[in-house]
Amino acid sequence: MATGLVLIVIGALCGGSFGLPSKFVRKGTPWETLWGPFFFFATVFLPLLAGPALVHDLFGVCASLTPAQWIGPVVFGLLWGFGSMTLGLSFAFVGLSLAYAINYGVQIAFGMIVPALIFTPEVFGTAKGALMLGGAAVCIMGVVVSGKAAWIKEQGGGGNVAPRNLSKGIAVAVFSGVLCACYALAFGYGGDVMHQASAAPFANPPWRASFVVTALALWGGAFSACGYCAYKLTVNRNWHTLVSPGMLPVHVIALVMALLHDGAIACFGVGCPLLGKLGVSVGYAIFMSLAICTGTINGFLTGEWRGASARAVNGIRIALAILVAGVCILAYANAL
Repeated sequence: MATGLVLIVIGALCGGSFGLPSKFVRKGTPWETLWGPFFFFATVFLPLLAGPALVHDLFGVCASLTPAQWIGPVVFGLLWGFGSMTLGLSFAFVGLSLAYAINYGVQIAFGMIVPALIFTPEVFGTAKGALMLGGAAVCIMGVVVSGKAAWIKEQGGGGNVAPRNLSKGIAVAVFSGVLCACYALAFGYGGDVMHQASAAPFANPPWRASFVVTALALWGGAFSACGYCAYKLTVNRNWHTLVSPGMLPVHVIALVMALLHDGAIACFGVGCPLLGKLGVSVGYAIFMSLAICTGTINGFLTGEWRGASARAVNGIRIALAILVAGVCILAYANAL
């Protein structure tokens, strides 16, 4: 159990920090020049590199799947890719702390409620369902409070972040949270894939079999996230920037971001089963709470809230506490 807890904590720190290296890219670097390589590393390169080491005969399992088995994880992975792409945009619009708080808050609520509505709608007639709805409402309240705090900061001229269209940035962060929640649906429709990976002749244990669904979701996400970046590189005529002199540090930063991103997914996937019977609920609460806190702290450390009024800073702290409370309520509901 201790090993599982350590993995969950490491995963949360990675998940809340994968956007941090983007703050150290030299000014003037086009958004797509950083995020294009990041999405390639995160959704294509690393899964192809690590997948065969994590899953026995990964490509054999994938080849044995019928379209009915792989279509769900891939399609919802594609939607998740759009969500990850717009999360990257929201970092540029509203900064790390606010983007993480809004995205993860919305993702938590939709990531639990929507799969339940699809697969187990009868739960909403029980105490568990009421708690799930209540926890989702608390998370949404946290998102609203965090947006209000950011608005107070911008109105007061606080922080050293360049002026931006705050309303647009918050809308993008909310939209990204809704789409990122599709990752949960990719797993909701991945039961047949896991069964196939666990059966003979592959005989993968459950935690290894889950990585087949992860790979399919990431590869689905590659179409949307990498596709959008390719579109931006084409429209802005920036393909040459990928090989321009001095771009190696940018590619290294993109790789570090991808390692943190995929490391968070891997640590969560392996750590939850090691926590025992309540692994998913307890692990989910710890992971999301720490990831939100980490993202917010990183925003403060990089000066996003420097010079902000005490009212604005207290507002984001309250929003953070509300989001953590919402996660805990959802975790308790999931444990019933």
